Amino acid sequence: MTEKALRLGTRRSRLAMAQSGQVADAVSQVTGRPVELVEITTYGDTSREHLAQIGGTGVFVTALRDALLRGEVDFAVHSLKDLPTSQPEELVLAAVPVREDPRDAIVARDALKFTDLPRGARIGTGSPRRMAQLNAYARTHGLDIETVPIRGNVDTRIGYVRDGELDAVVLAAAGLNRIGRGEEVTDFLSVDTVLPAPGQGALAVECPADQADLIAALAELDDPFTRVAVTAERSLLAALEAGCSAPVGALADLPFPAPFERGNPHADGQIVNEMRLRGVVGTTDGSRMVQLSTTGPVPETHDQAATLGRHLAAEMLAQGAAGLMGERAQ
Repeated sequence: MTEKALRLGTRRSRLAMAQSGQVADAVSQVTGRPVELVEITTYGDTSREHLAQIGGTGVFVTALRDALLRGEVDFAVHSLKDLPTSQPEELVLAAVPVREDPRDAIVARDALKFTDLPRGARIGTGSPRRMAQLNAYARTHGLDIETVPIRGNVDTRIGYVRDGELDAVVLAAAGLNRIGRGEEVTDFLSVDTVLPAPGQGALAVECPADQADLIAALAELDDPFTRVAVTAERSLLAALEAGCSAPVGALADLPFPAPFERGNPHADGQIVNEMRLRGVVGTTDGSRMVQLSTTGPVPETHDQAATLGRHLAAEMLAQGAAGLMGERAQ
């Protein structure tokens, strides 16, 4: 007799279904059990308001967590950057698989690069973080751009460029790669230009804390380096008391060589002993920014990674970061 299928809770969007499908295949291989996707509509999927207006924090996650707590699904897959930094006691982050490319990417008309966009170019994004850093870069490099707030799925956003309403849109490279549309990218934004959202490119696999066997099985999907990196980034976000829609960017990576610029997140098998954590916060018009970094030994525990994030956040707050974020997360 075939074992009962595990139920994986996922958002309904094409991207969510694609990344949940990849996790489902991996879990099925590890457990030998079939995995079925259970589609769940979240508030963030149905609201037409901009994320900054509805608070951002948890809008794509709460319905999935509720389904877990009610026993309607066995585990859930989230984009880690959507996950609030506070973890409910009844749920556990059982796995953080190997991270995809964390960079932001441009899809522009006429296959243009970011720095080749015409004067007055209209660039669409739903992210205050991207707006802040793009506007700051434009200010310091003599570029003339206008950032335009947009919402919608990948098709809708790229459609604004195809229809001529916008000159370019900014999207997460990981999302485009996961739905097989990476070839539409016309330029990657170097993390030296725009730091990604904390946890961008990584997935979170969450399940009830009392399911020891399932937790052990899902742990097979965990990538230790990705986990300590995103723990440091999210610890910085939490210490800044900022929600996932705040204009905060963070990336923990390996300083030498630059792995994601080369496309290999594990640095060609070299022994890497140091991790660099960078953080940025700024006003959305790019006029005021606090950007700092720190480098230390690659953390070996959750607490070490969290401490790295808290220390950098404290330095950023000392330089006035709090005043640049607008509403603080509750």
